[in-house]
This record gives sequence, structure tokens and C-alpha cells, in this order.
Amino acid sequence: MKAIVIHEYGGPDVLTYEDVPDPVAGPGEVVVRVHAVSINRTLDVSVRAGNQLQRGAILPLIPGVDPSGVVTSVGDGVTDRKIGDQVAVLSHAFSSNPGAHAGRARNAQGQDEMIGIHRPGGAAELVATPSSHTFPIPDGVPFADATVISRHGPTAYNLLVHMADLQPGEWVMIMGASGNLGTLGIQIAKTLGANVIAVAGGDDRVRIGLDLGADHGINYNTHDLTDEAKRLTGGAGVNVVFDNIANPETLPKAIASLAQHGRLVTAGAHGGPIVPVDFYLVYHNLLKIMGSPGSRMADLAPCFEAAAAGKLHARVERIMKLSEAAEAHRMVENSAGMGKIILDPTLG
Repeated sequence: MKAIVIHEYGGPDVLTYEDVPDPVAGPGEVVVRVHAVSINRTLDVSVRAGNQLQRGAILPLIPGVDPSGVVTSVGDGVTDRKIGDQVAVLSHAFSSNPGAHAGRARNAQGQDEMIGIHRPGGAAELVATPSSHTFPIPDGVPFADATVISRHGPTAYNLLVHMADLQPGEWVMIMGASGNLGTLGIQIAKTLGANVIAVAGGDDRVRIGLDLGADHGINYNTHDLTDEAKRLTGGAGVNVVFDNIANPETLPKAIASLAQHGRLVTAGAHGGPIVPVDFYLVYHNLLKIMGSPGSRMADLAPCFEAAAAGKLHARVERIMKLSEAAEAHRMVENSAGMGKIILDPTLG
């Protein structure tokens, strides 16, 4: 089969398009013919560049953490999948325990194990994975959408539903509103009946959030974030801040925008791990700050159900050939705030 292989860390040119042996389904595994896999800034671009060495990627590596496609073979002991099933392949193993988070999957040696990081990923024509790492794609949901939603939807759902306990009529501020997590967060918040404020660093990015259903938008480069949030909420402040950026300039203003008993939920720190926090506001306003490394298997089902019903849409920027992986990486590296770049190995 054709695959993208990383033999050494570096720029996009280290991605080689080459022939490798077809994978074989071992016991409990399935082989999936890949129709879509996305380029993730952290888990693909940064890993390729050698900026995520703490993840322990094993070279040579076929990247791609979120493929979707069609099951072509099943290994011994597999009873929950059959040839022809359309599935999303999950980057981590999810526990069947509804309280367990992704990102805690371990191999027999007690090490984290993640597709596209520690075992061959989906930037290939075929990928082998444990059957338990797959989830059925509903009819009517394109492979590209399934890839994006399976990667980011459950995280957004977990933050808003389980952690923030967002209620109908409450106000939620979505930071990074034009990003892939933010755009899904906006749509999920609207399905929950919340009043949504899309926050981004440009009018064009705010417009993306508004077009997806946000009630209001704030460009933090042209407006004071706290003042504008208080104005929109009649002085009360927002009930929830949803973030995965940790921008040291804007996150303190977002925290200052929270109403009493407000909740900040986060699943990332792309802006850096250190952010100044006014702890007077935290204790005086009875605020909660909660983080999560991922999501739960149970959170994917409502996301796919919403997608099948036309209520949850992935923001796909472009679909490219697998052989164009290096160019796809350059596009993601050089363009912040864009929709997902998808590789489709069936195109060549």
C-alpha cells in the first residue's frame, strides 16, 4: 500500500510517500481502507517537527491520528465489526467506563499508546486498529466530517455537558471560535439552548462563529473582551468560558468576564502553559476552573447523531491527495484559524 512515512524529524519534506507492506488484522483487530484523515497542528505537524518529543513517537512512523473509512478485514475474535462497515478510528482507546477519559489508554508495558504516534496511523491506504478503537459512522455523514467530528466533537461535548454542566439560557463564551474545537463547541452549545458568544482575533474569524449559529461575536483585537461580554450579558457576565488556547493576554480577560459561580473549562494550552490568573476574582466570584485531557466513548454518539440530523457540521477547508501530505502540512503550519485539511488516500 501507499503511505506517508516519517523517518526523521524535520520540516514537511521529511514526509515520504512510499510503498509499505499492507497491514494484517491481528486478533481483536480490523483493517480499515482509509477515506479521510486530517492534519492536526499538534498531533501531526508538531510531532513531525520534533516539537512533541514527550509523546514518545516511535520512528519510522506512519502519522495520522483520526482516520475514517471502510472495514476490509477482521481478525480473530472480532464480533462487533464486519467487512463493509463505515467507521471512524479513534486515536486513543476509550474505556467502556463512562467516567473514563481518552488519553489514558495503556499498552501491556503501561505506556500510552496512540494511533499515528506509537503505532502506524491513518496517513495510508490501509490502517490496522483494535476493533474497540472504532466507532460506526451514521448514514449521511461524509468521511471527512466523521474524521473531524470524531477527533474534536467528543472533547467539546465533554467540556460543555459533563464538566461545565451548561444549561439552557446560560451564556457561554467560546474562545478560538474559528478553530476546529471552537466551531464544534459553538454548535453543541446551541443544541443545548445556550446563548453563545464567539470570540476570535479577527472579524473574519468571528464571522465564522456567527455563521455557525453564535448569537454574538467579539473581536478581542478591536474590543475589550471583558467590557463587551459584560455589555452583552446586561452586566452579569457569562456563565461558562470554553477554551483550548490559554492565550496569556485574552484568557485573564475571559476569566474576568465570568459571572458569579462561573465555570472555565479547557482542554488545551496552544498559547503556552503559563497564564496569569486574578485569584481574587476566582474566590470572590466563586469560580470553578476545570481541565480535561480528552473525552469519553459515550460522548461520540450524540455528536454523530447531531451530525446525521444536520445539526453538527465539520469545518473542512480542503480535501487533498495522500501524496500531497507535505503541502498539506505546510498549509496547516502557515495558516492559523483555517478549517481542517483532509487527506483522502483513495484520490492517490
